Amino acid sequence: MTAYFWIVKILTTGMGETTSDYLAHRLNPVVAVALAGTLLAVSLALQFGARHYTAWKYWTSVTMVSVFGTMAADVLHVALGIPYLISTAFFVAALTLVFAIWYASEGTLSIHGIVTARRELFYWATVMTTFALGTATGDMTAVTVHLGYLASGVMFAILIALPALAYRWLRMNAVFAFWAAYVLTRPLGASFADWMGVSKDRGGLALGTGPVSLVLAVIIAGFVGYLTVSRKDTAH
Repeated sequence: MTAYFWIVKILTTGMGETTSDYLAHRLNPVVAVALAGTLLAVSLALQFGARHYTAWKYWTSVTMVSVFGTMAADVLHVALGIPYLISTAFFVAALTLVFAIWYASEGTLSIHGIVTARRELFYWATVMTTFALGTATGDMTAVTVHLGYLASGVMFAILIALPALAYRWLRMNAVFAFWAAYVLTRPLGASFADWMGVSKDRGGLALGTGPVSLVLAVIIAGFVGYLTVSRKDTAH
């Protein structure tokens, strides 16, 4: 995993958060979920049909998982009234179950071992669950614990450094360190994106979810375009 991977991953989490909020407020919620689900299905179809890693296909899928995963977490709270604490615990249990089934079936959780369609299915199920978990966790710290979006973002920025330090200095298992950091990218990116987008009375900069989403989309497109041409994120 290169630095480019982590940068783009965090950017997609922020874009997924603000784009989901934008669509939910501009469209009928059912229509918004259906649209996001359709685009996710199309992007994953392209991804599964690829014979090798292609930057734009992979990151399009990640972005759409981000949008749809955010909606999945928000449905539990907004539509069903489930507190963020409970939805966070639910997604922790769901992620644990996915990991357990994946490991029992394949004997590894390493992304470098994803060489079959079944393992790729496990991978994307895990990615979807981490996005939903991260969304619920970020909202829990910002709203339920009353840290606010900026303070939550700073906290997750500190927390995401811990797996890297533990891997480098304490020889933490590489697979565990990767997934720990991967889960934390979601609340990290989403917290800062929310902080930029939400109104000032909610502790934000009031830039608007639409403009924030657009700017993040342009930056992501720039990175993905560069990676497509340079192949900096591909092992040689």
